[in-house]
Amino acid sequence: MSKTSPKGVALVTGASSGIGAIYADRLAERGYDLILVARNEDRLTAAAEHLQAETGVNVTPLTADLGNHTDLAKVEAVLRDNPDITMLVNNAGVGSVASILQADVDKMEAMIDVNITALTRLTYAAAPAFVARGKGAIINISSAVAIAVENLNGVYSASKSYVLSFGHSLQKDLADKGVRVQTVLPAATATEFWDVAGYAPQKTSDTTMRAEDLVDAALAGFDAGELVTIPALHDTKAWTQWEAERRAMASKFRNPKPAPHYHVA
Repeated sequence: MSKTSPKGVALVTGASSGIGAIYADRLAERGYDLILVARNEDRLTAAAEHLQAETGVNVTPLTADLGNHTDLAKVEAVLRDNPDITMLVNNAGVGSVASILQADVDKMEAMIDVNITALTRLTYAAAPAFVARGKGAIINISSAVAIAVENLNGVYSASKSYVLSFGHSLQKDLADKGVRVQTVLPAATATEFWDVAGYAPQKTSDTTMRAEDLVDAALAGFDAGELVTIPALHDTKAWTQWEAERRAMASKFRNPKPAPHYHVA
């Protein structure tokens, strides 16, 4: 195997298609070697071989179903033990548009396994390793429904709200340790996500963003040092104000008694 790139290695989950595949392409263009994680071995291998031939970077496919504990542990071990890894892109995710009256609870639990548990465990594997190496970056793909929580399935929205909250905490914990954390909130994006989620027409809606544009904007936000990037939000002051008000509200919780309008003696 040839020498590792000076940029190091980026590990991208959900990398055989959609947003993850485009992240892999763009990071290869930036000179990163890659470890690509996905569960479809044939598709993943084909994507890795094509990308390596096109870009000349080292691309290693790592077949894993992140909803499977054994497979997930395998990826965690790579993040802990490979000293060349400098970036983790937690992109793999599962979605749904079904309401609580329509959705199968076992499928909802499987969604939590991928969207929350796997993302959390991979981050917990990467962060201490990055701190020990003195550098690293974690990009977590959340969703605009982390804020617009009523728009899709409740478990999906809640899982993406978790990713946003988790990112805030990571930024607090790692800011002075050489590890960057960016949380990306895509709105509707033209990928196979919608086929799996149960609403394929969204892919061709005139309100749906191309996946290439989404990733290019997210990486521009990363380059600019953004902690949270929302490519579809043109009024950036709306986020800045909302976030400032959220943080300001925290100090108002410090009361030993209920608010007067509850009339608790």
